[in-house]
Amino acid sequence: MYNINEMFIYGILSTIIFLTLLPFYYIVRVFQKKYLYGWREKLGFLKAPQLAGKTIMLHGVSVGEIIALENLTKKIKETFPDYKIVITTGTKTGQDIAHKKYNGIADFITYFPFDIPFAVNSFLNKINPSVVLIAETELWPNFAYYCNKKNIPLLVINGRISDSTFNAYKRLKFFFKHILKNYTGIYTQSNEDREKLVAIGANPDKTEFMGNLKFDIKKQDVNIDIGKGSNKLIIAGSTHKGEDEIVLNAFKNIKSKVSDTKLLLASRHLERIPEITELVKATGLSYGFRSKGDTFNDKDIILLDTLGELGKMYALCDIAFIGGSFNKTGGHNPLEASVFNKPVITGPCIHNFKDIYGILTHTNAGKLVKTPKELEDHMLKLLTDENFYKLAQNDCLKVFESQKGALEFVINKLKQILA
Repeated sequence: MYNINEMFIYGILSTIIFLTLLPFYYIVRVFQKKYLYGWREKLGFLKAPQLAGKTIMLHGVSVGEIIALENLTKKIKETFPDYKIVITTGTKTGQDIAHKKYNGIADFITYFPFDIPFAVNSFLNKINPSVVLIAETELWPNFAYYCNKKNIPLLVINGRISDSTFNAYKRLKFFFKHILKNYTGIYTQSNEDREKLVAIGANPDKTEFMGNLKFDIKKQDVNIDIGKGSNKLIIAGSTHKGEDEIVLNAFKNIKSKVSDTKLLLASRHLERIPEITELVKATGLSYGFRSKGDTFNDKDIILLDTLGELGKMYALCDIAFIGGSFNKTGGHNPLEASVFNKPVITGPCIHNFKDIYGILTHTNAGKLVKTPKELEDHMLKLLTDENFYKLAQNDCLKVFESQKGALEFVINKLKQILA
């Protein structure tokens, strides 16, 4: 634990720095048209409902973390029905996703407090959590200190630490080792992450490998016939503006070399279907629409213009390109395809799912390509090199095997704490 004088000094300094920089931060955000969403809540001025003192709080800073917590949160609600659930985020986009995904699951959704004493203290007094779970690895000195002071168990789950962050933290080990002592448990995505956190001062007895929550998904039951037959099928899933041209050009070139290849094109936004249809027409290839019941019996390309079917369609493909990755979107979840042992390919922009792709691309289960030409070349390799394709499929299986059990790991830790 901190020396009380050290914590007092840090609290005073963090408050002074925060109050000094806040006006400048606000002006910058206004000019960026991002504004300071949730600032009242972040300062501790939140209107929390009556939570009756039995509350499980889960924090995910933004979109990727909030998505990762979804299945765990549902399992917590099922396992601990007497407890209220509070979800916090640090960003506006995180709030939007949380309200969408946790409607009817969470009892209260709000922003995580600024890490200054009066904001943290006010927040914890109003929420009064029985336990706090922080997704990934966010180390907030004041928040950790006050949780410890108030005897609130504080857990890091799905913990990870990048090489650059690790190198920076290691130089400040004398500081972070004090912060880490306030955590009840630190549970990491990999043994490498565990070793890094121990190296910067985490208690090795309280730091354990748990796996990755994002891999705790189940295969959907699939009973779909789209006339694939013995053809090779590429799925381009969740594509955005500018990516359909890339995919269609690659597909046309590949089809000239592997004639039995088919393409299922699934735009992220269905309102773009008319625009995409014109692009497909320009290829000169035959095409149809899922909504009209068209199949690959007589079509080269099918546009998936229905809702809720993409996840199941991945079971039928041979390889999948995951969109939102050749623009600034930050990618989409590749595990919907990988869970069916289908190799995935992504463009270079994957910040929303960086940790998942880090695991997949460490093997042949996933491939990050930087250019449209690299995309085409890797698709062609998977479609023509049978041994390489089988290796990639087997790597998908191995990845899921190595990561499974994370959800139950956390539930068991909660049972020990809340017993």
